[in-house]
Amino acid sequence: MAALATVAKKVWSARRLLVLLFAPLALLPVVFALPPKEGRCLFVILLMAVYWCTEALPLSVTALLPIVLFPFLGILPSSRVCPQYFLDTNFLFLSGLIMATAIEEWNLHRRIALKVLMLVGVQPAWLILGMMVTTSFLSMWLSNTASTAMMLPIASAILKSLFGQKEARKDLSWESEENAAAVRTNGLHTVPTEMQSLASTEDKDCPEEMEASCSKKEEEYRRNIWKGFLISIPYSASIGGTATLTGTPPNLILLGQLKSFFPECDVVNFGSWFIFAFPLMLLFLLVGWLWISFLYGGMTLRGWRKKKSEIRADAEERAGAVIREEFQNLGPIKFAEQAVFILFCMFAILLFSRDPKFIPGWANFFTPGFLSDAVTGVAIVTILFFFPSQRPSIKWWFDFKAPNTETKPLLTWKKAQDTVPWNIILLLGGGFAMAKGCEESGLSAWISNQLHPLENMPPVLAVLLITSVIAFFTEFASNTATVIIFLPVLSELAIRLRVHPLYLMIPGTVGCSYAFMLPVSTPPNSIAFASGHLLVKDMVRAGFLMNLMGVLLLNLAINTWAQTIFQLGTFPDWAHNHSASVTAPSFTLANGTLRTF
Repeated sequence: MAALATVAKKVWSARRLLVLLFAPLALLPVVFALPPKEGRCLFVILLMAVYWCTEALPLSVTALLPIVLFPFLGILPSSRVCPQYFLDTNFLFLSGLIMATAIEEWNLHRRIALKVLMLVGVQPAWLILGMMVTTSFLSMWLSNTASTAMMLPIASAILKSLFGQKEARKDLSWESEENAAAVRTNGLHTVPTEMQSLASTEDKDCPEEMEASCSKKEEEYRRNIWKGFLISIPYSASIGGTATLTGTPPNLILLGQLKSFFPECDVVNFGSWFIFAFPLMLLFLLVGWLWISFLYGGMTLRGWRKKKSEIRADAEERAGAVIREEFQNLGPIKFAEQAVFILFCMFAILLFSRDPKFIPGWANFFTPGFLSDAVTGVAIVTILFFFPSQRPSIKWWFDFKAPNTETKPLLTWKKAQDTVPWNIILLLGGGFAMAKGCEESGLSAWISNQLHPLENMPPVLAVLLITSVIAFFTEFASNTATVIIFLPVLSELAIRLRVHPLYLMIPGTVGCSYAFMLPVSTPPNSIAFASGHLLVKDMVRAGFLMNLMGVLLLNLAINTWAQTIFQLGTFPDWAHNHSASVTAPSFTLANGTLRTF
């Protein structure tokens, strides 16, 4: 028995290498089961899916496989594969990452977060709302991981001022190391933690006598508040990232694959996506806040009328003092913060107003088709690299005794180079290369033919089924890998059902971000779990209903206001053209009723 256990441990320690070696052999029959070119393309896609789900290779390295395998297997020449890694969609995402770096460089995100917390009040339920609103707003522009890594230490400091240190005590340095390790494990860029800057609040105004006098019910209340605070942050980061195209990689993968499968489709841009996704984000945040507050935040129907104990009132007063002190420690707002804030507002407004669809955008003043969201984003972030971080002074030119030192810009290239997660750019490129391979090899047409039994399914039921399956699948796999795998299938299913492709592809994309049940589901979940105050059952308990509510709200959105924004009630000409060029011959043989389209 001991020998068997030893062998099992060795197999587990070598699992990545074993998957790397045996996955190609296990998938080899696929090559011979399909027509030659389609079979080879499906082999590459399934191999990448296995490597992504098991992380046998780093995610970004797996994304590079099309550059090697597509030319070798005769699917696409390298001259057609490599450009997919630097489409304009990648540069839109890159501009968002650079803007986020500038915001973090000058601590603007921290000032915004503390200001919001000062406004919402210090009752636990309201503080949870403040945490969720702030995290989701930051996650719209920063990465979900960066938003979580910044907000968790702030939440920890507030909780320690509320309840002291005996509740689930953890060493601060260990917690910080675990958070960083959790981020690195998920293959994403690590963000400098702010635990050290808040360490001074650890023992402040938290007398041990208070905890000693607490009843068992009060202690359970404390534990639940800890859980509510910590669990709300990663959840709101995942929800907030869906509100903008640049908020999370799956949104941009949708945009890139749309341009690959349907080059004439121009209905999805920063503005139209924001109009659809922002109300959905607000609705989901409200429902999620109510659920977390009732579950962990001490919110009850009687609780609003019940008078607070002196202990709780005292603790809330201390929490408010901690927030005010941290905000005051930031000092007066600097010129650099003001400049970054103005450029950030310009970044958001210009992206939104370029071509919002419901009114003419400013891009109409230029040659049609020449300007994209990438042009707008790169134009704004370029200013960051030369705009001065200190207020310019005319007196400096006439003061010969003033130091002749070069003014530091708002952002240096060295800082951007060190901070921007370049691996995500490669991951996006791998998804776009995969989509191009599906189209060029004829695999898309083959998939469409296999979906023939589904063409009688009601579209509403199809959307509900798709979002449910994807929300479950993404609990165990990267959301980026999930959307790359599913979007080509969804686009062909839409053609087969004769519905607007976005009617299936948008729910599939947003559903990839609704992973709330497990610590391994997303990097934000991993960071929160690594704090040591959450158990897996806590996340499953809260996350199951969050997943269910997310699926239902997403289906509500796609069947109501999204219908008007994206004209989902029609089968668009650009989808019909794709159907005619790729799948029409197969449809004519299988279903003569489609000849009239």
